[in-house]
Amino acid sequence: MTPPSMRQVELDFGASTDVGLVREVNEDAYLADPPVFVVADGMGGHDGGDIASRIVVEEFGHLAQTDYDRRRGAHVVTATLQACQRRLEEYGATHRGSEGGRWRGGTTAVVALLVEDDEGPRWLLANLGDSRIYRFSAGALHRVSTDHSLVQELVDAGMISEEDALVHPERHIITRALGGPEPTVVPDLFLLPLDQAERVLLCSDGVTGMIDDGELATLLAEHADPRDAAEQVVAASLAAGGIDNSTAVVVDVVGWPDDDSGRRRRSL
Repeated sequence: MTPPSMRQVELDFGASTDVGLVREVNEDAYLADPPVFVVADGMGGHDGGDIASRIVVEEFGHLAQTDYDRRRGAHVVTATLQACQRRLEEYGATHRGSEGGRWRGGTTAVVALLVEDDEGPRWLLANLGDSRIYRFSAGALHRVSTDHSLVQELVDAGMISEEDALVHPERHIITRALGGPEPTVVPDLFLLPLDQAERVLLCSDGVTGMIDDGELATLLAEHADPRDAAEQVVAASLAAGGIDNSTAVVVDVVGWPDDDSGRRRRSL
């Protein structure tokens, strides 16, 4: 049986980013180019985290403009991340850092793109670092990704609580990322049916470090338009202190081929 074309999937989306109230440069970058969506949170400060995140967006932007193999989504995402890593290494080999040594900018990446299998279209979600992926469906928020961070490892080991992690002095130590001194191009991958992820949120830790999952759920429930939802998520992070760059991309699946209800799905 030939699966329905992904071109029949109807998406609506919004995105917002802000430098915040403390930082001078926005090192976050995002892509919202259906069927590919990305948030990258650059690391490196004066060594150019903004350059690292922009490279990720550029590479996935190329992917969005190609007819990628929808049945090999995991390979496509991993190969694109590897291309990002190569570009970061090439940039580091030819540019100096702020202290005169080798440039070592790095970045996280969270990705959502449409793929398909014998059952039809699916979301493929990928995470590398501590930016996050959430799904919002039937009024409930679910965290899809697990942070690649030292404090998350401590939480998983039962050594600290989620609340402790928010204020832990080593909460910014990332265990997987692109670029940097110890790059790790091994993303976590998640394949979800569209009806389990009718709304997807990609966001940087400038959002999740300032507002908790309960407030995120309320904002996503209150704002049906994904543009409003993304803007309000970022605005809430600023109102809570805005100590970091904040970025949110919200994507709604409003119709898909195996939706036999004869209407657009809006049951968020």
